[in-house]
Amino acid sequence: MKHNAEVQESRHDGLKWAVVVLLLVLAVVGNTYYADQALLYRVLGVVVLCAAAGALALTTGKGRDLAELAKNAKKEIQRVVWPTRPETVQTTAIVLVAVLVVGLMLWLIDTLLSWAMSGVIG
Repeated sequence: MKHNAEVQESRHDGLKWAVVVLLLVLAVVGNTYYADQALLYRVLGVVVLCAAAGALALTTGKGRDLAELAKNAKKEIQRVVWPTRPETVQTTAIVLVAVLVVGLMLWLIDTLLSWAMSGVIG
């Protein structure tokens, strides 16, 4: 019985995704068509249509999976041990020094090759 419900759900999911795409296309075309209207009204129309498309997309199987992924990602972010300010400053300084050293080395190599090519060409 559960399998039939999943098949039924996936059949409706295709229709829901078609409506989502239709709403998004309507938002883009409507924004272009009503270009002479005030920007506020066009933005509100696009926001409302995109919100409706997002809400409808979240009712599909993939939309629910995406919402579950977002919840799990939020939980994972809360478990992360973020670096302290001194660690961040120290790491940033190391990266800046490394970039400076590599930049100087590339400049030196470029200058030497340019000098060598000038000597060969004349």
